Order: sequence, then structure tokens, then C-alpha cells
Amino acid sequence: MTVHASERFPAIRCDLTDAVLAIGLAAGVACSSDHAIDPANATPSRAFGLWNPGPHDTCTKEQHDAYSVVGADGKLYPTWHPPTGPGGCTFGHEHGRDPRGSQLYGASGGLPFGLANEALAVSDPADPRDEDHFGHKVEWENDVQIQFSGPGSAIFTMKCDVLTKLHQGTHSKDAFTNNLHELVYHIKCSDGTEMHVTLLSAIGTPGEFVRSCDHSVHITAGAPTPVNSPDGGGFRAIPDRTCVEQFMLVPPGQSSNYFSALHETWETSNSIRREDGHTLAFFNPYFQVDLPSRFHDPALAPGVGRPIDACYEVTADGRHASGGPCARSTDDGQTTGIAFDDPRSEFNGAGHFADINSNEIDNEDGPEDWYTDAFGRHGRTEPFPGSIHQRIARKTTSVGTGANGPTIGDDRDYSAAGVRAPN
Repeated sequence: MTVHASERFPAIRCDLTDAVLAIGLAAGVACSSDHAIDPANATPSRAFGLWNPGPHDTCTKEQHDAYSVVGADGKLYPTWHPPTGPGGCTFGHEHGRDPRGSQLYGASGGLPFGLANEALAVSDPADPRDEDHFGHKVEWENDVQIQFSGPGSAIFTMKCDVLTKLHQGTHSKDAFTNNLHELVYHIKCSDGTEMHVTLLSAIGTPGEFVRSCDHSVHITAGAPTPVNSPDGGGFRAIPDRTCVEQFMLVPPGQSSNYFSALHETWETSNSIRREDGHTLAFFNPYFQVDLPSRFHDPALAPGVGRPIDACYEVTADGRHASGGPCARSTDDGQTTGIAFDDPRSEFNGAGHFADINSNEIDNEDGPEDWYTDAFGRHGRTEPFPGSIHQRIARKTTSVGTGANGPTIGDDRDYSAAGVRAPN
């Protein structure tokens, strides 16, 4: 007998006066299980039902889609699930750390994937931003030690619980041009600093990315989706063919530097603003990935190169990949023909983690509950069509550093049975 996700993760439906979304309020306050509805009767969201099994996957679509949660609008959303399903079948992808261990899971509304995208489709149906299912990655840590500056040169440390989810797809061309990616961010600290936010994070400039091995180089990659995507702070540092040739394909006798060749970092810069433009909250976590399954190569259609293919390359001057994941994935080149989506390839994007940096609040006069558009702007005290419910503590505070904050998840690798690209 199959145990459905709706039994493990009770569907949570918030009070419909919370408009489209209700991220931010604790389940016991506005998302009581007393209001749970049957997912079978819910209208699917745009994000629901996107996954279909590939030739390497052994779970069914029905087993996968059972991991679902009902949003405040009564629509059905995908949520976190393990990489393996009933009977040990494989889904072929992972979503990071099981959020149920986080102290902030109760404030996540069951952690639906795609709520901000749905909100944008409501407010701007002509210019939606849809994202695939694979890229939703969860990370969290309880009792994170975060430092902040006090009077003079004093440095203080406090404990914070953090739960975050970013859509960070590292298997396709999407992030070459598209800078809008759904970010869920929950933080609660011992000094009362607290925010629960969902938005489409504008990471860098639409239509371009920066070269991961040289952040001074900006690569124009094409038109973004949607075409009216706003500029954002930070950047998406993504590997390209130059990085592969410089650090992965090395002269005989040298070892490849896979970190320099392929490591990605997406540095976000996010604000929640009132209608009058006042910044209520600011936070800037960075999200990093080791061994993605793609790099940018304009010589190939559709601009996507595969690290596993580069493992087999030998240049005219004899340079080639040496050691590390190439050697392990191909048995030192003895096993040929491994494709990018083969579970034997270590280039699967499962080594992802986050840096928790600044957390600033300027909301002394309140209220705690705000409603913004999908980008965290135009904050009001009442819901409106396409609004997202954000919760921000009534205080003014600053916790953390502008950069180089504590890292969570770098001691974990989410590769598991069957995990492969696309992931």
C-alpha cells in the first residue's frame, strides 16, 4: 500500500483572506490542519505535475506527484520529497535537505514550490515566469551562530534558525538568460529578529551572467523570460567553455581543478519594500553548487556544454581532464559513452549549499504582516490580487555580515541512489 505525501505532509490551507499566498505565518496561527483539504480536489498550480520519469527513473509520475501541498488559494503545489520513493524506487533528482527537521518548518506552510511564480502569473498573466521542477533546492540549519557588529569594534554572536529554498537549476540553459528565481527565506534569531519571506529573486542582470572563473567578465546570452524581468542586485556566476579549457582540460601530468572550472555561486540581494519604497527587510544569502551538469558553450546548440563530455576530450595540444570526478565517473576513461543524465556521472549538481549573510529589518512601527507583489515590492497591509503574505518582526535590527557569513550545507552532498542530471 502506497503512503502518499499528503499523509506524511498534511495539506495546509491558510485562511483565504490571506489572498493568493500565505507564507510567513506559523501553521498554528493561520494554517491550521483543521482547515486541511483533500489534494485530490485541489486545482493544480502551474508548478504541479511538471515531472515525468526518464529512462533511468523507476518511480511513477503518480508516486512523485503524491508529494504535494495545498496553498492558500486552494491550488496544489509540489513540495520536498526524498530522492527515493515507495519500495526504494528512484525519482532521479533531489531537493536538498528534508525540511521537516527545521525549527521553522511550521512557518513554511508545508513549503510549496512555485508560489511566487503563481503570484506573478496572477498579477501579470502576459509575462509569467515558470521554472522546472528539478531546480528547487532546500537547505536549513538550527542554531546557526551568526556574528554582527555592536557599538565601536564590538562583535556579538547570536543563534538563528534558518530555512531557505532557492530554485537553482544547474542542468539547463535557463539561468544563462533568466535572472528570476523563486526564493523562500525563513530566519528566526534569539534577539527577536525574524522574517518569513517568499519572492521571485532578481539575481543580477536579465539576459546575462558572469563567468564563474572571472567575475569581471559578463556574458550576454540572449533574451530573458519574461522579457520585462527587472534588474536585481548580486549576480549569477556560471561556468563557460573558457573556464573548462583553463582549469579542467590540463596538460599531461597535471590534475584538473574542477572547483575553478565549474563551481557556481549565485549571490542574491533581496528587499521587502512598502508601497512608498521604504525597505522593511533586506537579506542577501549566497547559493553555491559544485559539479553542475552544464556549462555555457556558444559553439554548441542550444549553448549548453556538458562536463561529462569534456571528460573524454583531448585537445590538439594534448590537454585533457585528469583525475577527480572525471576519473571516477568514467573509470579513468575506460567506460565510454556516459551521457550527462547517466547516474554514473558525478556532474549532477547535488553538492549545493548556502551562505547566510546580512539580515536587516526596519519595521519598528509594524505591522508584522505585509502583502507584496511577486518581487517583494508595493508592500501593503491588506492583500491584493497576486500578492504574497510576508511576515516581518516589529523591530529595527541588523544581524550578520554583508558577505562571508556562516555556510550551511557544505558538509552534505545530496547525491543518492539514482540521482542524476537533470537535477
